[in-house]
Order: sequence, then C-alpha cells, then structure tokens
Amino acid sequence: MINREIIRIKIVQLTYAYYQNGNKNIDTAEKELFFSLSKAYDLYNYLLLLIVAITKEAKRRLEIIQAKAQREGTEEPPQKFAFNRFALQLENNKQLLEFAETQKRSWSETPEFVGKMFEMIEQSQIYKEYLENKEDDYATDRELWRKIYRTLIQDNEDLDALLEEQSLYWNDDKEVVDTFVLKTIKRFEEKNGTKQELLPEYESEEEKDYARRLFRATIMNADEYQRFMSEASRNWDFSRLAYMDVIIMQIAIAEMFTFPSIPLSVTINEFVELAKYYSTPRSAGYINGMLDAIARHLIKTGRLFKQMEEK
Repeated sequence: MINREIIRIKIVQLTYAYYQNGNKNIDTAEKELFFSLSKAYDLYNYLLLLIVAITKEAKRRLEIIQAKAQREGTEEPPQKFAFNRFALQLENNKQLLEFAETQKRSWSETPEFVGKMFEMIEQSQIYKEYLENKEDDYATDRELWRKIYRTLIQDNEDLDALLEEQSLYWNDDKEVVDTFVLKTIKRFEEKNGTKQELLPEYESEEEKDYARRLFRATIMNADEYQRFMSEASRNWDFSRLAYMDVIIMQIAIAEMFTFPSIPLSVTINEFVELAKYYSTPRSAGYINGMLDAIARHLIKTGRLFKQMEEK
C-alpha cells in the first residue's frame, strides 16, 4: 500500500524535522521515517474498521427498533443495510481482525461520531436508493459502500479533525490513504470470504529500499545538492527561497541522482505538487523552473546522465 507518493510526503516532513532538530542523528531519523510510514498503514486499516463500526451501529439500532415494533405490533424496519454482505465480510476479515487485536484499535471510544456517521448515511440519497433497489446481491452491497466512502467519508471535515486528534502522523495521510481504501473495496470478492487479502503494507522490498536510499541521499549529500541549486540559480533569486523550497528541491535532486529509472519529468512533477501543499503560493512555479534549470545544468556539465524530456 505504501507507495512513492506517501514516501515522498514523509521524506519532506522528516527532512524538515531533521534540520529543525538539534540532535541530527540520521539513524534515529530513518527509524522515525519508517515509523511514520507504518502509521499510514495503520490509518488504512482503521478506516476499514470504520465501515465495520458503522455497520455494527446499524445492527444495534435495528435491534432496538425491531423490539419496539414487535411490542407495538407495527411494521419492522428494513434490515438490508445492517446485513450488507460486503460489510459483514469485512467485519470477519482475518487480517483486519488481527490488526484490531494487535494494535488495540477500534471505534468503540468514539460512539457519538460513529452514530452521527450512521445518521448521515441513513439520511442520504445513496441510502434511500439502495433500499429501493430491487437488486439484492453482493455486488450491489459492495458498490453501496464504495459510494458512501467517496461521498460521505472521503471529504469529511469532522472525521479529519477526529483523526488529527488521535495521531499527528495522520495529518497529511488521509487523502492518499482514501484512494487505497476505495481500491480495497473494489477488490473484495464474495468467494474469498474471511480470507480476502487486504493491501500489504509494502508491495515489495523495493519500496522500502527507495525510502531508505532517498532519505539518506538527501541528508548525506545536502551540501553538494545545495551547491547545484546555487550554480543553476544565477537567473533566480536563490537567497529569497523559502526554507521548505530548498528542502523540496534537495530531495528532488537526490531522486534525480539516486534512481536512474525514474524520468526527470516524473521527479519534477511530483515535487512541484508537494510544493503546492507544503510551501508558499508562489513556490510551485518557482520550483518547477528551478528544477528544470538544475537538471539541464547537471546534464550539460556531465554530472547527471539522464535524458531531459522536451516540453
């Protein structure tokens, strides 16, 4: 699950923290990097558990209403949502149960939030259309939760605030992790039952190696990379760069040198996007021009052996 987008984000954060921290120990900083990445995977599992918690709340409320209906001889409410096949499969997923047990994670301490989430879902058009839909199969149940997640969970300010209270590591993770939760929902198949595989923490050792090498190259070659910035910035006001801009470009240059297979255009585009989020309003355009100039300068002077894609 942890991909290069998340890794780049974490390295920007940890490199900034490294220079702000008086005790500059690269081994300690690297451990913090991997701990931070592991927290992103925790968030992925925790958000899947939110679907389970909402479903359990739906069952709890259904039982109360059913008991009342039986006492009063009135019509019982629909059970379709509370017994949604996808949600029940997720509830019994072996990997998710293991995560909840080992990490001691659940939504039991935030019952009010879970209740409000269920009420929001219950009042939505998505929910009403689901109950009215004559189709009653696993695919319909799974699609319901994909729609709920995209519409009511993905951009939910109350949820974002709650997650931020629980872990500072999750401040910038959710937007990326949401895409993996949606991917997981889409991948679920009824035939796999409780053994349905969730996304692994890392697709391969290659991603862990990428994180380690990029972070170390950024720190250990900092003076050299900043010299490259100075050399290529004759037509730029390098002295007025925001400190975060310098860090973002330092990491980008590290990626240019350390990973020959990553095209320069990919590196530049990825770090320009990070600048939009982490630095000043003018930083993205400035960094785009600077990195382009730096790459061309390094190729021209024979220090970087990559092709510069022409725009």
